[in-house]
Amino acid sequence: MMEQDLLPINGTDYVEFYVGNAKQAAHYYQTAFGFQPLAYAGLETGSTDRTSYVLQQGKIRLMFTTALNPDSPVADHVKLHGDGVKVVALWVDDARFSFNETVERGAKPYMNPTVHNDQHGKVVLSGIHIYGDTVHVFVERRNYTGPFLPGYIKWEPEYRPLEVGLKYIDHMVGNVDWGQMNTWVDFYANVMGFKQLVSFDDNDISTEYTALMSKVMSNGNGYIKFPINEPAKGKKKSQIEEYIQFYKGSGVQHVAMATDNIVETVAELKKRGVEFLTVPDSYYDTVTARVGMIDEDLQTLAKMGVLIDRDDEGYLLQLFSKPVEDRPTLFYEIIQRKGAKSFGKGNFKALFESIEREQERRGTL
Repeated sequence: MMEQDLLPINGTDYVEFYVGNAKQAAHYYQTAFGFQPLAYAGLETGSTDRTSYVLQQGKIRLMFTTALNPDSPVADHVKLHGDGVKVVALWVDDARFSFNETVERGAKPYMNPTVHNDQHGKVVLSGIHIYGDTVHVFVERRNYTGPFLPGYIKWEPEYRPLEVGLKYIDHMVGNVDWGQMNTWVDFYANVMGFKQLVSFDDNDISTEYTALMSKVMSNGNGYIKFPINEPAKGKKKSQIEEYIQFYKGSGVQHVAMATDNIVETVAELKKRGVEFLTVPDSYYDTVTARVGMIDEDLQTLAKMGVLIDRDDEGYLLQLFSKPVEDRPTLFYEIIQRKGAKSFGKGNFKALFESIEREQERRGTL
C-alpha cells in the first residue's frame, strides 16, 4: 500500500526572480537560454508597483519581476540580494489545503489563500516562507485557462530565438548558513511531508581546501527535489560561504534543467554566450574506468566539458554554468539522465576544484 502523501504536489509551477531590470533579464533568458515569451504584467495591465515578464520552455516557467518604485519589497530584495529567486511556486490541486496543512505544522504564512479571477477563470494562490527571504507559493489552477495567471496578458513580441531543448526543472538547490541544513531538512520532512533521498557529508564533498554538506529532500511523487547545502569546515572559504556572503543570506543556489540531448543543448547554449565551468582534461582519462560504457562519444563530451556519473540505475550527464549574475550567486545546471536517479556524487571533487579556480580568480577563496 502506498503511503499517503501529506502534501500532494503536481510539479513546479513557476520560479519568480526579483531583478533590477526585468525587461533586460527576460531578453537574456530568451537570447541565451531559448525561453519563449508567455505573459506580461505591468503599467499597461494596471500593475503600478512592479512589472513581470513570464517565459516558458518545455515545462519550465520563469518569471522576472522588477520594482517600479524604490520603496517596494521587490526593490528591497534586489538591493540586499542582487538578482535572485524569490518564489519557488508549486502546482497543487488545492491551495487552501496546502496552506492550512503546512501552517498547521509550523510553516510561517507568506500569503493567505486568495482567489484571483479574470475572463479565463480563477486561480487560488497561497504561500509560506522557507529559508532566507525565499517563499513557496501554492498555485491551484484547475479552473483557469488563461496564458499564465489573472492580471497577466499574453506577451507576444516579434523577437523569438529558438528553444535549446530544456524540458523541466530536475531539482533546485538551496544554500543555507552554518548549522542550518538539518533545520530545513526537518522543515521539508515535518511541514511539507518530503522524504530524504540521499545525504552527502564533508567526506563526500570536499577538496583540499573547501567542503560542504548536502541532503536531498523529495516530495511524494518525486517530481520536486530540493537538495539543501550548508558549508563545512575547510582550510579556505567554500562556494557555499561565498554565496551566503554575496547573497547576504540563504537562497536558491542553482536550478537544474533537464534535456534529452545534452550535447546539442550545451552546444547551442555556448553559441549564445552561456559560460560553463571547465574541468581539467585529466578528468576524462579515468572517467570510463569509473562509469563504464556510455552511449555518447567521449571525445565530444570532453570537448564540451560535460561531466559523467553512474549509480545503480544508470548514468547521468551534467554541466554547470558559471554564475549568471555579477555577484557569484545563482547558476544553472544542465542535466541529462540516462536512468540515474542520483546527483553526480562522483563529479563533486572535480566540480568543486573547478569552482575553486573561479573563486581564486575572484579573490574570494
